[in-house]
Amino acid sequence: MSDPVRLIFLGGLGEIGRNCFCIEIAGRLLVVDCGLMFPTEDMPGVDLVLPDLGYLEERAADLEAVLLTHGHEDHIGALPFLLERVEVPVYGTELTVGMVGPKLEERKVADRTRLICFGDGETVRCGPFEFTAIPVTHSVPHGVGFAFHTPQGTIVHTGDFKLDLTPVDGRRTDVSTFGELGKAGVRLLLSDSTNAEVPGVTGSERLVGEWLLDLFGRHDANRIVCACFASHLHRVQQVCDAALTYGRKIAFLGRSMLANTALARELGLLTIPDSAIINVADVDDYPPEQICIVCTGSQGEPLAALSLMAAGENRSVTISDDDTVVFSSSPIPGNEMNVHRAIDGLTRHGAAVVHSGTSRVHVSGHAAAQELEMMLSLTRPEFFVPVHGEYRHLKAHARLAEALGVEAANVVIAEDGDVVVLDDDGIHLAEDRAPGGYVYVDGSGVGDINAGVLRDRQVLSDDGVLIAVVGVDSRDGAIVRGPEIMSRGFLEPDASEQFAKEAADAVRQSIESAAAEGALDHTTLSRHVRQSLSRFANKRTRRRPLVFPLVIEL
Repeated sequence: MSDPVRLIFLGGLGEIGRNCFCIEIAGRLLVVDCGLMFPTEDMPGVDLVLPDLGYLEERAADLEAVLLTHGHEDHIGALPFLLERVEVPVYGTELTVGMVGPKLEERKVADRTRLICFGDGETVRCGPFEFTAIPVTHSVPHGVGFAFHTPQGTIVHTGDFKLDLTPVDGRRTDVSTFGELGKAGVRLLLSDSTNAEVPGVTGSERLVGEWLLDLFGRHDANRIVCACFASHLHRVQQVCDAALTYGRKIAFLGRSMLANTALARELGLLTIPDSAIINVADVDDYPPEQICIVCTGSQGEPLAALSLMAAGENRSVTISDDDTVVFSSSPIPGNEMNVHRAIDGLTRHGAAVVHSGTSRVHVSGHAAAQELEMMLSLTRPEFFVPVHGEYRHLKAHARLAEALGVEAANVVIAEDGDVVVLDDDGIHLAEDRAPGGYVYVDGSGVGDINAGVLRDRQVLSDDGVLIAVVGVDSRDGAIVRGPEIMSRGFLEPDASEQFAKEAADAVRQSIESAAAEGALDHTTLSRHVRQSLSRFANKRTRRRPLVFPLVIEL
């Protein structure tokens, strides 16, 4: 009998982001990716959303290593927060490790973290784990999938991938290795589900280069500002190629854009002549038609370079009707409102704005349905767990697998917190679960706010707040001051004066009733004030503001 293999999913299933799972063999853990998610509209004040890393902290003594598939934030962004709590080596390709380094320095954990690079096709052993890195094409260079060689057979994890036959850097998804693994026998396949609902195949990244060249030609009299992910170095290369074709100087803007392009040029992954690059502070020394600015902010992030331009607050670049602004990306689910807000702001400043809704300026980095079918056909897995996607994506991917001959009983749709067990008898969900909830980063605090705090913030943003201040005699409960009712974000000033007078009467009656019953302790009086004011506000306005009672015993 062989040792079972457990897969513990901490994030990335049923959502876009927070990708993180563990493989457990003989009580040891190998963490695969440690990503974050950006907050949605219903998370006011939240900066980042992490997996619940408490499980890994509790099992710190069992951690063997962290293994990274590629350098996107939804796969590496939470890693610095984990490494603040535990010490564990990190494995990745040269570019991925290079992109992680500055993040670790920022969180002051770089000095105590060992970063280990592996190459394409390399097999690595650490503890009871043995894995082989398989090149895959994605929207960041040096992406990999993995073949894990375990006591329960080969487990293949595709990572984020597409089957691009003409990638910008010539590094294709290694279909021959996936095919060889399939012939030898794949016990379990974990595969990217993001575009499982999209029919056909995803277009080649090179198509974007052709579209950008045409766009630069049509806007040859304007300065061009192009926003894309700082990690999408293939896209950056094609933007720069189009700029060079039309004799433009190139300026990079945004901290991550500057860092990633410098790293990529050092590694030979980005080819731009030194003479073509200028400092963004010097762009006004050139006529508009000679400038191309490549910047961050394609997702409308509030503090990113492009969003600051849209708000008229960027110190280096002022947008005018001499500009064409290109969003060379599509909005991540949850970011749509931020993107639309940025587009609107840029348009108000006079810019011509080009985005994926109006022009062909983006292709996905994820495989569409036909490519996912190809991966299933190549690997021929006995068991299948779709990963990386919202629940509908996972379900659509499961249907593809079943249509290609994977038995329905051998397909497991897991969710965050689930533990999948692969053993001699097959595959099943374990009875125990891991924490799979959200951990919020708010300013410098990690996990300082919970769902209750978020609900309060949502109420504050929707219905406002009421504060009741009342002074009572601690001996007999007689009111000696107030009640005074104050509101914020609840009613217009003209309406609030009459409301406050009537609300004060309701609070007074509640306190008098409590005093008549002999309920004079502070906790009881505060509860009476809160309940009476909440009921009154709901009866009068059909709204439920947050109510803060301030009972002062005199």
